[in-house]
Amino acid sequence: MTTFMMEERQVAREAAGFWWLFLVTGILWILVSLIILRFDYTSVAAISYLFGFVAIFFGINEFMAIGGASTGWKIFHALFGVIFILVGVIALIHPYDTFETLAGLMSFFLIFLGIFNLVLAFATKSEHDFWRVTLIVGIVQLLLGFWAAGYFGREEFLLVIFVAAMCLMRGITEIIFAFKLHGLKKALDAS
Repeated sequence: MTTFMMEERQVAREAAGFWWLFLVTGILWILVSLIILRFDYTSVAAISYLFGFVAIFFGINEFMAIGGASTGWKIFHALFGVIFILVGVIALIHPYDTFETLAGLMSFFLIFLGIFNLVLAFATKSEHDFWRVTLIVGIVQLLLGFWAAGYFGREEFLLVIFVAAMCLMRGITEIIFAFKLHGLKKALDAS
């Protein structure tokens, strides 16, 4: 076994040791989605604050995902994390000015994320059995994105539903990733 392969196994073993962190964040994402749907967001400011906090949490979560990613994906996660944190801070600073923009951007974001998850599902089809879940999440995100792009009434309702759906989908994928890492850890420890 070459030194490179031994180092690669050690990095994978260390990354797989943090599987529980993704399980915890996945559960938290699902709880946040349930909490979001329980509250009555009647003011534009409340919805913008909600989106700002969720976007910042999403950005922080992207930075946490860097530890379990390869070099190319690390760059993507870092870039995505910075973008989400910036958008979240802007939403918190200017809640009234950014509300309409947020409602419009949510459709484009969901379409982009749906396409990304579809590509990811097919790219990792041979690597794991959970690719179908990523495929379904991508399809749901695409459908929500196209639905939002054509529905210009009741932006408040849509934005709350989209934020809750994003949190739920993120929670599901985080939990699946956690179990995938846990399986990798078991396999590496056994060898």
